[in-house]
Amino acid sequence: MIRISDRDGAAPGRGWDRKAQLVPAAPGLRRVQGAAPRAAVVGGGIAGLASATALAERGVRVTLHERGPALGGRLAGWRTELADGSRVTMSRGFHAFFRQYYNLRGLLRRAAPLSSVLRPLPDYPLRHRNGLTDSFAHVPRTPPWSAVGFAVLSSTFRWQDLAAVRARAALPLFDVRVPDVYERFDAVSAHDFLAAVNFPPAAHHLAFEVFSRSFFSDPRELSAAELLLMFHIYFLGSSEGLLFDVPHEPFSQALWEPLGRYLECLGVDVRTGAPVDSVRPSGGTALSVDAGGTSTEYDAVVLALDVRGLQRLVEASPGLGDEAWRAAIAAQRTAPPFLVSRLWLDRPVDRSRPGFLGTSGFDGLDNVSVPDRWEGEAIRWVRRTGGSVVELHGYAVDESADRHAVERKLLRQLHEVYPETAGARVVDARHEWRADCPLFPVDGYRSRPAVSTPHPALTMAGDLVRTDLPVALMERAATTGFLAANALLRRWGAAGHPLWTVPRRGRSPVLRGMAARFPDAG
Repeated sequence: MIRISDRDGAAPGRGWDRKAQLVPAAPGLRRVQGAAPRAAVVGGGIAGLASATALAERGVRVTLHERGPALGGRLAGWRTELADGSRVTMSRGFHAFFRQYYNLRGLLRRAAPLSSVLRPLPDYPLRHRNGLTDSFAHVPRTPPWSAVGFAVLSSTFRWQDLAAVRARAALPLFDVRVPDVYERFDAVSAHDFLAAVNFPPAAHHLAFEVFSRSFFSDPRELSAAELLLMFHIYFLGSSEGLLFDVPHEPFSQALWEPLGRYLECLGVDVRTGAPVDSVRPSGGTALSVDAGGTSTEYDAVVLALDVRGLQRLVEASPGLGDEAWRAAIAAQRTAPPFLVSRLWLDRPVDRSRPGFLGTSGFDGLDNVSVPDRWEGEAIRWVRRTGGSVVELHGYAVDESADRHAVERKLLRQLHEVYPETAGARVVDARHEWRADCPLFPVDGYRSRPAVSTPHPALTMAGDLVRTDLPVALMERAATTGFLAANALLRRWGAAGHPLWTVPRRGRSPVLRGMAARFPDAG
């Protein structure tokens, strides 16, 4: 029998960062032996796709259930017809595929070379309403020179303002470790942490609030531990830099359809438009999955759902888990609503406009992207019509707000940010309102579900799932998807999948020493 050690296998590449860390998996057989176990993966987003891939590559017979009509979960796409008769793909909007997303990129690489599906954006500017703009195009990659270079090149960081920063309070930024960062800072809000550090107000908005709103959260509600972890992943803990890649076509065509074909080649039974009604223990460690009026018994199940989908399924599955686990699931919260407005305009935006612009101080407008700078479908529409495609995001919208009023307000803010759009006619528009992203509130880490559950054959995956690795957002979804599969593979004696993460502690021994010297800092 051929066995795989924890140094072998298809570990994703670690990119440029020589300090990225391997997360070895348990060694074992290259494929499960004997009668192949059967596993159901519930949810066809990033986490479910990662779990299904990891299991099927080791010989497990996998059935993948996705409620929606297509794979991709919250990054799925769907076809729509515009007023001019054009058929286009709509989605929930722009997502950045950072170079630190080692495990997500490793998943995508299974279906196609990354160079064929992703393309780099040359910059990620951040603009405040007061006119100040910061850029990451020329900032050094390697910490701490990345932070020094950003401060030197920034129009936001004035030296007289930096003198007022409470350096001791900022020390925890330089030695972020998981789960230590949660033990120390989960009970503090991101807003209060930043206030204690006393960053300059403009820098606060540009360099930090943009991070916190990436979680679709108000900084007053977001755990400071999540903010510190984000800063470690993207800035002070990684030498991959803050630049990123984007798909060259809509998500469905570029990413999920090829990955779906790869899964089918592995023998995965991919079922879209196939919600699961309940999951029940059915003797021993087996689990029965009820879907579409049919009950099927499996040796294992992975739940890879968003918060509300998970809560609905657990509520409908009264025999699943124990009381404490079920209560923790029921207590999870979703972030406030957010809006994605995609506009097809009858004239181009200025050629100097970047593909993506983070904004702050614009009364609800959090970023503006111009998909015809990178997305083939949008490029072709623009070439045919002479217009432009623009996308607006507004995060953490008040739940009581009038939605049409918010849509109109974001359009007015676009006219302020890009004045040439003020006279443009909107050929068509699509407004996507969603409220299904997990909230990471103050003091909420310990109550978040983990990969393991009270049932040995049931695991969980997704960006809502707790893990002791420095990952966030899409990379947390992919990483926990692999971890959920690895836990099941270990039960069957098969090798898990090795993973990579950014360094699991601060990079600089000097700065780590200073942070250790003042453990009460922050």
